[in-house]
Amino acid sequence: MTLAIAAVALGWSTCGAAGSSGRTDPAPAIAPPSRADGATVARIVTPLRGRRRPDRPGGTRPISVQTSWSGQPTTLLVLAARTYEEREWVRLLLPERPNGSAAWVPAEDVVLSHTPYWVEVSTGRRTVGVYRDGHLARRFRAVVGKPSTPTPHGLAAIYERDRQPDPHAFVGTWVLALTAESDVLRHFEGGTGRIGIHGRGGASLLDPLGSARSHGCVRIGDGPVDWMAAHVPAGTPVLIAG
Repeated sequence: MTLAIAAVALGWSTCGAAGSSGRTDPAPAIAPPSRADGATVARIVTPLRGRRRPDRPGGTRPISVQTSWSGQPTTLLVLAARTYEEREWVRLLLPERPNGSAAWVPAEDVVLSHTPYWVEVSTGRRTVGVYRDGHLARRFRAVVGKPSTPTPHGLAAIYERDRQPDPHAFVGTWVLALTAESDVLRHFEGGTGRIGIHGRGGASLLDPLGSARSHGCVRIGDGPVDWMAAHVPAGTPVLIAG
């Protein structure tokens, strides 16, 4: 699947109708995430329980105000919006397995904002492209997952932005943790197998940029990851494709 085709398929397939058995009014003016327009993101300001559908309170999923690793404010990608019985709802991409999990929450319970950025990871070309307002801002060479622990494909988002205490250690200066988790590893380095875009230091410098040798994370240079940490906010969509 090419990146262009994947962007269309993933962007719209995650934004399907609520499937309500009751009355669903026209959607609010929130566009689905795209390379051209960036995305709407939602900061969680109170503990929530997301619904599978706006019209069904059952099957709820807890959504925390803080991220699971470093306790940062949780900001999630908005996939779609609906108005059900005069109440606006937004569908959020969740940072949990299976990858691509999502839930609906009332729009009034989150703080919405916009990111002009869109990130594309190509595991075939082994590059990371960062777009702003539809235009390529930066492209970096990367190390991606090896065949036994591949970088999972699909639409993800930046979940945490963690500056590292030792910039010369394996992951370099920053880790930009994603909502996606490994399809192979359930536990890794004390975590749940969460995938991240991070820098390079120590032994990771032995794996050259443009290779496929990681456990699933995407490694770029420290300069590039510093730039991403300074410019690309939490909630920004990250499309990973071949």
